[in-house]
Order: sequence, then structure tokens, then C-alpha cells
Amino acid sequence: MERSQILNYIDLNKDRFIEELFDLLRIPSVSADPAYQEDVQKCAEVVKQSLIAAGADFAEVNQTAGHPIVYAERIIDPNKPTVLVYGHYDVQPADPVDLWDSPPFEPVVKDGNIYARGSADDKGQVYMHVKAFEIMEKSGMLPCNIKFMIEGEEEVGSQNLAIFVKENKEKLKADVILVSDTSIIANDTPSITVGLRGLSYVEVEVSGPNKDLHSGVYGGAVANPVNVLCEMIASLKDENDHITIDGFYSDVAEVTMEERTEMAKAPFDIEDFKTGLGISETRSENGYSPMEGSSIRPTLDVNGIWGGYIGKGAKTVLPSKAFAKISMRLVPYQDPHKITALFEKHFLSIAPKSVNVKVTPHHGGDPIVIPTDFPGYIAASKAMEESFGKKPIPERGGGSIPIVALFEKELGLKSILMGFGLNSDDIHSPNEHYGVFNYLKGIETIPLFYKYFTEED
Repeated sequence: MERSQILNYIDLNKDRFIEELFDLLRIPSVSADPAYQEDVQKCAEVVKQSLIAAGADFAEVNQTAGHPIVYAERIIDPNKPTVLVYGHYDVQPADPVDLWDSPPFEPVVKDGNIYARGSADDKGQVYMHVKAFEIMEKSGMLPCNIKFMIEGEEEVGSQNLAIFVKENKEKLKADVILVSDTSIIANDTPSITVGLRGLSYVEVEVSGPNKDLHSGVYGGAVANPVNVLCEMIASLKDENDHITIDGFYSDVAEVTMEERTEMAKAPFDIEDFKTGLGISETRSENGYSPMEGSSIRPTLDVNGIWGGYIGKGAKTVLPSKAFAKISMRLVPYQDPHKITALFEKHFLSIAPKSVNVKVTPHHGGDPIVIPTDFPGYIAASKAMEESFGKKPIPERGGGSIPIVALFEKELGLKSILMGFGLNSDDIHSPNEHYGVFNYLKGIETIPLFYKYFTEED
């Protein structure tokens, strides 16, 4: 398929492509909140119908113990290569809603960006594949077989997708998995993600007295769980931002200075980085740059902390309980189960006798590194080089897509992480957005991947 044909189709249909994405973005498919269960189900049905309209031979919504998984396929010749597309239609909660400049589920285009929850993560990137499939199918130029597996639980750990994958290995047979849930360095600097950090996510609870107390009557005599929790969390890192959990770094794969030198060649303006985030200084583990700290080193961060009175005005209370959610991003060859166990053991060991501590594991995932010398990567590199006019840079990402490691383990397939977002898209934050340029560029590039992959396979 020639690039000129793709561009012509996009030019004739781009307004429709954007409006169809808007319809998907209007559905508040928040997987973490049971209040949105019907919306998640509705979104799955809309994704299914969009795949049928694009040309799928077969499409279905598979119910699970949690949220449904959409599966679809178009088989043109069993002897030809097969690409399995993975993505997710569920989104993060929009909170805090009052920090959005426009309602999170009422998409708008401003300054060339589509503003809505899920626009970049991952509805906009999933829908690129639906529209790229439409272009190839309607033009009679689909060069190989295509399968889709679009889930509704990525933002909450993909627990039921793991079961689905294990139970449907024959249905999911393919030659490579194509994923667009990552970013590029910049719109003029394409990149392909070749590594993802793993994840261990826990919730901690610190309990003190059996009820909230008057801070004047009891303050100074009874341990305050919020104070204790803050002290415990603060002790998890030393003055060099090195994590203090015993054994935490024992399995970390050290990246060579040669590799670090190559990574440093990627464009990165630290002043622009700080200005864009509204900060005066960066903070990374001692001995590592901000780029390295956010990609090749493990981290520990508090994602939320609460306890006591947080309403308007003052209430002099000594709270009974305090809570925090903590995530640890992991690198090869750290095992998320081992790290979770190490965290729990350490956190319980540093608790003073004046409180009780409980650690509840949530979800996690393994880190992954993807080679650059196999047909899938080569095809993706050629496709991006043709559409961007510049060879993409292989880059390690700081985020996690836990299911990628499972794909390799259960299906024996490597994944190509060919995303088109930007790190500045504010995913998981208020005012999430996705560039119209990026959306259309993805639709342009994906058919080229199929062309080159069919040639390479």
C-alpha cells in the first residue's frame, strides 16, 4: 500500500475519524469505579461495532469476572502472517474534575489537541488501529491477517485478560503483537519503546486509637497515625533518593555506560522539561540523570495519602487511621511478587509499637525489554521512518504495561510498542489531551507497518 493512498483516504475522512473518536471519548469507561460499570460495558459494545464497520469478519464482546474483552478478526489467508493488535478502552478516573479546563468526557479540540479523559490513554491510540484497518480493508490492500484484543481492565491490572489469554491461545495465534499505548520523544523525533518498567502497587493502613480523638486532650499522649505514616514513608528513601528496603536492588540489571551514552543522545532539554512542569529543579536518584531515573532505574512513589479531617475549615482531630497508596516501578530483572513481599516485610518492621500496620497488595507486572533485530521492530522502524521522514530512536519507557510480559510467556510472541503520544499529554492527570497530528499520523503509519511486516516475515 502506497503512502499517498493512505494520505488521500485520511484527507477525505479525517473529520469523520475525529468525530467517531469523540463518540468513544464521551463514554466514561472508568474501570476502577463500580459506578461506571454500565458505561464500561457500553464502551465495549461501541468498540465491537466500530471493528465490524471497519471490515472485521468476526467480532464479539467476551464477558469476564470483571470488565469485558473485545475480540475481532479479519482473516484473508491462513498462510499469511497475522498481527494481533492489543489495546484498552478503559480509562483512569477523571478526578480531580474541578482542575479540568473542560469537562473530561465532553471532548473538544483546542490548539490542535483533543482534550478528554482517555484521548491519549488509550482510546485515541486504539482507534488509530481501527481506522488504519478500515483504510486497508476498504481499499482492498490489507496485506495480512489481523486480530484485535481490546480490554477493559488495563488501568486496574488486566487480571481477567490474563485468564482470557491463557484460555484462548489458539484463537490468539499470531506472529507479532502490535501495541500503541506509549509515546514518541517529540513530533519531529519519532521513537519506538523497547523497554517498560514493571510494577508493584500496594495500599498501606496505619491504625492507632480505636476512634478519632480530640487533638488537645490526647495530642502528646497518643501516636497520631498520620504522623507515623509520614515518618515511615519518609524513611523509605535516603538522602540520595536510594530506596532503603533490604534486597530491593538485588536483582536490578545494571545498564552499561555504553548504553547510557547512547540513551543520552536522545533530544532532551532540561530547561524546557522544568518549565513545562512548573518546577525549578528535577530530582533523581544520585548518579542518574532525569531521563535515566524515569526509565532504567526502579522507583518508589506515594500515589495518594489520606486520613483525619480534610473538609473545609478546622477540626482539631487526632485521627484513628491513615492510609497511602504506593507504587514501585521495576526494571529487569526485578520480580514484582518478590518486591511486594520485600516491601511488606520492611514496612511492618519499621512500624513503631504505638500503631498497627496493614499492607494490601493490589496489582503488578513484570518489566520487559524488546530486541531491535527481529522482523516486528524492523517493520515498525521502516514504517515510522517513511511517515515521519526520520528513523525512529529506540527508547526505554518509564511506564508499565503488565500484560506485555504475559504475552511473551503465554503466547510466545514479542510485542511492538509503537505509540504516538507525547509525555506531555497529561495522561492520568486533569486535562489529558492527544494531538490531532499524532492521531492522524498514527493512522497513516500503521498501514505501513503491515506492509513492511508482511515483507519482512
